[in-house]
Amino acid sequence: MEDSRIRAVIFDLDGLLLDSEEVWDAARRRLAEEHGGRWHAEATRDMMGMSSHEWSRYMNENIGVDMEPEEISAAVVEKVEEIYRERLPLLPGAREAVERLAARWPLGLASSSNRPVIDLVLELADLESFFKVTVSSEEVARGKPAPDVYLEAARRLGAEPERCAAVEDSTNGILSARAAGMRVIAIPNPAFPPDEDALREASVVLASLQELRPEVVAS
Repeated sequence: MEDSRIRAVIFDLDGLLLDSEEVWDAARRRLAEEHGGRWHAEATRDMMGMSSHEWSRYMNENIGVDMEPEEISAAVVEKVEEIYRERLPLLPGAREAVERLAARWPLGLASSSNRPVIDLVLELADLESFFKVTVSSEEVARGKPAPDVYLEAARRLGAEPERCAAVEDSTNGILSARAAGMRVIAIPNPAFPPDEDALREASVVLASLQELRPEVVAS
């Protein structure tokens, strides 16, 4: 019989461990208002899962922000970091969920956040020691829903993608992990819920991080 046991678990960050989607949204909106941009109804959902290279270019080309993409990314990150240093919006049960799974498997993090933001969040939350590897989508060729960030996390963990479980909250995140060949555990973000089509790609759908336990991952 083929061995299908899970060898590693890879977490998303924004919207899953951190109530941060609205923080990023507000920071981008504010920058757009300050620099001649024209925000539209689909902008938030369009940019979810994009790498910093992708969403900063989107803000320049589609929102009309009168700055170079590199300047846009740096300015938004500065606003986000300022908010996090004042109050880190860690979601209820996030630390406990990470601790439970880290006791059984090596953990990775596959995030669309910029590298400085990932490092700051893990430092402020005192979660650095639980993650063996962390990958930002700015470090790979394509952001979510492409599989690149999950494939890179699995590579750094030394685990075959099909032996990894991914924990995700968003449409693009779920599709990214599935495209990488991973087992997906979805915990939908209430503010920005994933599409029903994406949810059908998940192996398990949970209501909250409190339900994320080793037996669920291993089953």
